[in-house]
Amino acid sequence: MSQALRDELAAAGTAAEAAGVNRLSVMDHYFQMEFNGGAEAPMLGAYTTLAYLAAHASTVQLDALVTGVTYRHPGLLAKIATTLDVLSGGRATLGIGAAWYDREHHGLGVPYPPLAERFERLEETLRTPPPVSSPHPESMICGGGEKKTLWLVARYADACNLFATSPDEVAHKLDVLRGHCDKADRDYDAVRRTLTYSGAAATEEDLDTFSRDIEPYGKLGIDTVSISPHLGTTSR
Repeated sequence: MSQALRDELAAAGTAAEAAGVNRLSVMDHYFQMEFNGGAEAPMLGAYTTLAYLAAHASTVQLDALVTGVTYRHPGLLAKIATTLDVLSGGRATLGIGAAWYDREHHGLGVPYPPLAERFERLEETLRTPPPVSSPHPESMICGGGEKKTLWLVARYADACNLFATSPDEVAHKLDVLRGHCDKADRDYDAVRRTLTYSGAAATEEDLDTFSRDIEPYGKLGIDTVSISPHLGTTSR
């Protein structure tokens, strides 16, 4: 099982690069998601996996989508992310959010503070990573919370990541982000806008439907789409 997993990861990195994919992302969770088998199913550590992928793909950007800020002390997370950035030759993105999966925290005895405290910790962490690559490791905040998450994007992040809920909803979130950028005296166009797509077309490898689903988001300025198929259901 472990050899097959290593081989599959290595093959995925090589194939992604050969196909012109510019980014490889992995989930960062203690437990596997319920729709992928639950806590009893395998779940590799995100940053060790990304370091392994870095050795099998020489050009793609690497990120955790997404690291919950409660999983590691801010200084430790900065050390891990910058180490990945150094060893990958400046290809690491720090994808981060305020965390949401309380079950895995309770299951392993990891503190799960109230939302306001998690956002305070998120802001602290965003201030922590020191420069490593030029000008620094890319930071990406994931989530669409309008009062705090998108405000933190405007203040600190190089990129945002939203869910492909609907073009109208994403357009609204981007309008909110633009407003926060205006208040922070930040160039809205300097923030890279990305999207996570987990629709059925991703699992079923239906390229025509996927293209139709994604096209309206491209018109909104989304420049990168992370595809999230369900585990064990794709044929390739």
